[in-house]
Amino acid sequence: MTELATPPRPPRREFRNINAFTDLTTYRLPPAGIVSILHRVSGVIMFLLLPFIIWMFDTSLSSDYSFARFKAAFNSGLGFVPGWFFKLVALALIWAYLHHFIAGLRHLWMDVSHAAVTKEFGHSSAIATLFLSIVLTLVLGAKLFGLY
Repeated sequence: MTELATPPRPPRREFRNINAFTDLTTYRLPPAGIVSILHRVSGVIMFLLLPFIIWMFDTSLSSDYSFARFKAAFNSGLGFVPGWFFKLVALALIWAYLHHFIAGLRHLWMDVSHAAVTKEFGHSSAIATLFLSIVLTLVLGAKLFGLY
């Protein structure tokens, strides 16, 4: 009867939840997870900065005088808020839009192509998303701050 018994299985790996107080400092998130979190963060940033976007659009298109005031706000400030702060907020908005757009294209491609739903593609496309969003933000930020 012992020859018919199945051999014992090796012990299964134990999966546990991450404790935010003890494990979060040592947990290594993969690039795809970082892109996923930043995709949500960029969406929240764009939503929260929507009044700023509407103000920029309205001020820049209303009249010649309002456009000059708009340029002055970015160059020398408006009230007690310095101009570099407006540029910094615009730079955050530029990053949020670029990252959200590129990550959205990545997600759309993964929805369309079954070959794209692999661990290797997820890793490489996440790194490409991070790289492209940072490089394009730096290029547009250099233009915003007048470096070229």
